[in-house]
Amino acid sequence: MAKSASPLAFDLAQRLPSPRLAGLIVRITGYRETATGWFAQRQTAPLIVPLIISFGSPFLIALSREPGAADRQLSFAAGLHAGPVYIESDGHAACVQVDFSPLGAYGFFGAAVTDLVGRMVDIDDVLGHDGCRLREQLGAVTCWQRRFDLIEAFVLRRAGHMPSPEVAFAYRRLARSAGTISITALADEIGWSRKHLAGRFRSELGLAPKSLARMMRFHRASRLAQSGAALGWAGIAAESGYADQAHLAREFVEFAGEPPTAWARRQALTDRRLVHAGDGLADW
Repeated sequence: MAKSASPLAFDLAQRLPSPRLAGLIVRITGYRETATGWFAQRQTAPLIVPLIISFGSPFLIALSREPGAADRQLSFAAGLHAGPVYIESDGHAACVQVDFSPLGAYGFFGAAVTDLVGRMVDIDDVLGHDGCRLREQLGAVTCWQRRFDLIEAFVLRRAGHMPSPEVAFAYRRLARSAGTISITALADEIGWSRKHLAGRFRSELGLAPKSLARMMRFHRASRLAQSGAALGWAGIAAESGYADQAHLAREFVEFAGEPPTAWARRQALTDRRLVHAGDGLADW
């Protein structure tokens, strides 16, 4: 069966975080496909940590490669991944997705965030009996808003961890600069060595600040391209802190899996409801 670039028909509901969850999660999304087919999507390296609870057919998902039959994923959590995510579905997928900010992911998962980096882990393995119970509760109701209420209550009950003040401060500074601040200057600002800062970032966020900075610059470039601003790729590269257009092109290949022009063509063919920033830059 030929693959379509994105699902032909689907229901989608979204909720932004309530004030109690601001900074912890970026959004909650309910998604249900309503037309049979075989669909393939490619997401750029996201700056969010998703928790996905499935009610329909499993997705086929792989990191930095096209998925195969062994890549069936139902309910799971996935950590930060500095590369594209390939997703296929059969038209019967349905799920709720909770997008945690990188700081919020530590608040919810604690030190387990390091076990999620570049991986997808079954919900039972990462949340234990509570994860199984959550899946049952969500599956027992059909109203998206009721499901979102249950998710918010669950997240609030479990979010008992706090990132260190220095890491939280450094991440926010990095995010506000869209990844352009010097890592050495950032370490000096909080009184740590660059090596110590990198180690603490890895232990609390899963990736070193340099990797996160590169992803932030890429997302800045992506947003500029999607905004329709008449900058051209050279202008977008300069505005996003790249050395030149060739540097931007290399980063697109790494984080989106294709050059900027091919990425832009793919975006133009994708239902706009499936395109969002996905950058997880919310404050704690």
